[in-house]
Amino acid sequence: MGENVLITGASTGIGKAIAAKYLENGFNVIINYAHDDDLASETFAELVRKYDAFGRLFCIKADVSDSKQVERLFYEAREVFGEIQVLINNAGIAQDKLFTDITDDDWNEMIGTNLTGCFNCCREAIPYMVRVKYGRIVNVSSMWGIVGASMEVHYSAAKAGVIGLTKALAKELGPSGITVNCVAPGAIDTRMNACYSEDEIAAICDETPLGRLGKPSEIADAVYFLTSSDFTTGQVLSPNGGFVI
Repeated sequence: MGENVLITGASTGIGKAIAAKYLENGFNVIINYAHDDDLASETFAELVRKYDAFGRLFCIKADVSDSKQVERLFYEAREVFGEIQVLINNAGIAQDKLFTDITDDDWNEMIGTNLTGCFNCCREAIPYMVRVKYGRIVNVSSMWGIVGASMEVHYSAAKAGVIGLTKALAKELGPSGITVNCVAPGAIDTRMNACYSEDEIAAICDETPLGRLGKPSEIADAVYFLTSSDFTTGQVLSPNGGFVI
């Protein structure tokens, strides 16, 4: 295809699976990460080797909650591949905490990474997309952004904000030929769930009609579908095994 896709938070888990999906389908891929240099290097080497992606894959470190770092992220991406046609806002963090224990720092970090990061990246990508009357944006939310989760008020609020941003932006950008959609995963087998005990994971599976955690590749399939469709915009697709219906 030759299109350029930028995926935030792509050194592991869902983001890594999304990168693999686009490499598999011939895209030039930029994976973004914020902190773990060693993990990002391992992911980069693995993807290059598995998908014969030398020259089609680039890795850039940037904290998406910082608008200046996002400006640099897009500048470096353009230097490598040119403009971005497909943006996947996947970077996110999670935290289990009673509402009364959430600090200002907890709140600001959660909103900054999960919601402001999405805003920052969209703001950088959209001017070019409007100019050429084409673009695909997928924002990764969570099923908890749809229904809310106890002890995850700040996470749920941020992910609900991503859904609102998606729907409003889809209406605004539709006349410019740009689609904006959202994937809101359920419980997925990633490092983000490492904070849960085996019993807690078992309880989540018991509450899920399909009886298991989702796979990162299944979320990648949903993301790819949304960027492949020309007549789907403003939608929230929630692969959650039936946990939320």
